[in-house]
Amino acid sequence: MTLPVSSDLPADGPDPFARVRFVMVSPSHPGNVGSAARAIKTMGFHDLHLVAPGDPDVLRHPDAHALASGATDILERAVLHASLADALGPTTLAFALTARARALGAPPCDIREAAAQSAAALARPESRIAIVLGTERSGLSNDDILLCQQICHIPANPEYSSLNVSQALQLAAWEMRYALLPLTHEARLPDTHGRHDPGTDPASSDRVQAMLDHFEQALVAVEFLDPRHPKKLVPRMRQMWTRNRLSADEVDMMRGLCTAMIRTARLAHPQDTV
Repeated sequence: MTLPVSSDLPADGPDPFARVRFVMVSPSHPGNVGSAARAIKTMGFHDLHLVAPGDPDVLRHPDAHALASGATDILERAVLHASLADALGPTTLAFALTARARALGAPPCDIREAAAQSAAALARPESRIAIVLGTERSGLSNDDILLCQQICHIPANPEYSSLNVSQALQLAAWEMRYALLPLTHEARLPDTHGRHDPGTDPASSDRVQAMLDHFEQALVAVEFLDPRHPKKLVPRMRQMWTRNRLSADEVDMMRGLCTAMIRTARLAHPQDTV
């Protein structure tokens, strides 16, 4: 039976993110619950379920709210359950996330494969996915494992594979988000919303050549370049800068640097004409 702490989020409609729930079994540290809420929200999910937490009032605990860091709405919507079976009630595919090899249950997969399977399943509107994580100290029990259709692992360092439960949830949420983005046609990179920065435009040839002349003067001023014996320094320098296809901002930055070099050289040797 679901404990009457908060109402469940509707998991209907086409949004695959709304049909994924993250289930924490018997979490003992309120901070981990808060961190889990933050992890879920940053990846675009919002469905957190807790099974028999150590503190029945964990969702209102100050540590949970502090570590949620702005994701308190996830805590407010979170659902408490008396059993894992209850938490998995409407789901059609549940992944038991564990660090230990298990001899029972379905063949294991890694978290990336689990995310790919989830994306394939969520293409069907009736599908509901659960990612199940165990207690901080001992993970999931065998009974918990048997309630899930699939075992999955995060391929961590085999010599030290222990992950904090909220860290494991963050990795799982990231893999799930990346796999689901093609279903929602969301961009993987930040959008500038059409804003254009003219400073990033390629600098014109005359501006680059003027900068190179200025740079040559600066190298002479600081006595790095001897104009009487330039050898191949100048053509190599010009080739290097031309090859790098400078932007307008980069040319302006280099002109400022040249001016500062020449000014500093004059202050150091006021008797010289630079």
